[in-house]
Parts: sequence; structure tokens; C-alpha cells
Amino acid sequence: MARLYVVATPIGNLSDMTPRAIDTLRAVDLIAAEDTRVTRALLNHFGIDTPCVSNHQHNEAQRAASLPRRMLEEDLDVAVVTDAGTPCISDPGSALVREAALLGIEVVAVPGATAMACALSVSGFDTRTFAFYGFLPRQKKELRDRLLSIARSGVPVAVVHESPHRVIELVRTIAKTLPGCAVSASCDLTKRFEKTIRGTAQEVLALLEENEKAEKGEYCLVLDMSGVTLEAQEARPDISLEAQLLEEMLSGLDLRQAALALTGRGAKRNDVYRARMHVQRFLEDLTDAAQRDG
Repeated sequence: MARLYVVATPIGNLSDMTPRAIDTLRAVDLIAAEDTRVTRALLNHFGIDTPCVSNHQHNEAQRAASLPRRMLEEDLDVAVVTDAGTPCISDPGSALVREAALLGIEVVAVPGATAMACALSVSGFDTRTFAFYGFLPRQKKELRDRLLSIARSGVPVAVVHESPHRVIELVRTIAKTLPGCAVSASCDLTKRFEKTIRGTAQEVLALLEENEKAEKGEYCLVLDMSGVTLEAQEARPDISLEAQLLEEMLSGLDLRQAALALTGRGAKRNDVYRARMHVQRFLEDLTDAAQRDG
């Protein structure tokens, strides 16, 4: 009977490839890979010749629509992998897993490395409760609003990814937006020159700015917001709360998060609730109209 295996691969150190992962990739009929060239290099290192097909962010929807049905028709076992780490965690794979599960295909996890868990483990923070956000928005206003929303969520620790050429600007924005935030910034996790720097956002920013090699290697940052203090911000009376909610949603927040952001900026909770209901009905009407037209 067909199975889909979600296989974690090393995030840098090839010695972190588990024996079970090697055996699985060798035994399946097909590997769905984020980048077949990257995966082929990994397979060659371990002497695995299983064929690969691409499954990346640009074709995952089409692959998810066809591959699970092919698995059932041909009784195929398939493994999904990404370039590094665990699929479906800020990487492709979730659409394929969802469609396979809907068709009754057993989905099996083959665990291994993930940058999020590694960064949390070396942060030194109390990580019993945390939230993972992946990559944050790039635009300054959207980034600032998202950071404020994260800080007001009530979850004390957040984990984010950032590219090396943007990490300094991210930490600079954190320092300005979230006074009192502590940061643990890990770079090149599991690799030869792995490095983690810890301190207040201002201290970490200074260390990054002093480091000539700061713009090399991917970063995973852990933010401890237990000491963050935010001043109340005035709401914007010139724009309706409904419009502000939609504006927040365009920046990447969902409706609940957008409502929390407005409340955090000083808007009255009952007013925000009513506006949220108006927006929800508006979006539902749009969906119904689109379905009728379709």
C-alpha cells in the first residue's frame, strides 16, 4: 500500500543524516525534492540512486494534485524532502502531505534536523512556550507591525528565519520596535563555523555590525519578549476600523491577528470586535459571490 514519507535531511552537517532517513530514501520508489540538484548531491554522497521529481514552491500545487493519485494507481512509496531540514516547516511539502492524507495515503514522519529546534535548544531562553513565524515581511512598516503583533500575542518566545544580507536590518528594527527584547541569533547551524550570539537586541545588533562575515550563512533567531515593554499607541481615527483591519490583513496578518494589533494600538475592544464581524461578513460575501460566478 502506498505511503508518503516526510524525510528530514541535514541542515549543514551531513553526519546528521539518520540511518533511517538513508534507508527510507533508498527504499522508496520516488523522491519529491525541493531542488533535485541539491537532493541528487545528497543522494550521491550516500550512494542512493532513487529517481527524483521536483516539488518546490512554484509547482507544489500541481504536483500535489497529481502525485498522490499516481501513488495509488501505481502503488508507489514516495519520500518528500527539501534542500535542508524538515519538509513542511517553512519549506515545501505541506500541500503534498495534505492531498495524500485526503486520499487515504498513510503519511509517515522520518524525523531529523530542523533549524528551529536547534536554535531554540542553544538560546538559553525558557522555550516551554514559543511560536514559529518563519520569514517576516520585508517592508519596514509591515515588519514593524508584525513584530508588534507578535509581542502582543502573549507568547513569550518567537522563532524567525532571516537571510544573511537582511539580518542586521531585522535586528535593528527589533531593537527599535521591541525595547527589552532579548535575542539569540544562530548562524550556520551544525556547520563548521556555527555561531550563536546572545544578548539584548541592541547588543546583538552591535556584534553583527562589527562582524565582517555577518552577511554569510543563514540565520535563525529566537526572540525572548518576556521583558518587552510597549507604550500604548493611539488608534487612527481618520480611517475606519474596518479599513484598518483590511490594511493589516494585506500586510500578512489573519483577521484575528489584525484585530489584536488594533486593540494593542489603543482601539476599544468592543469596537474592534464589531469591525471584525463586519469584515468577516464582507469576506464571506465575496467568497460566495466568487463561487456563484465560478
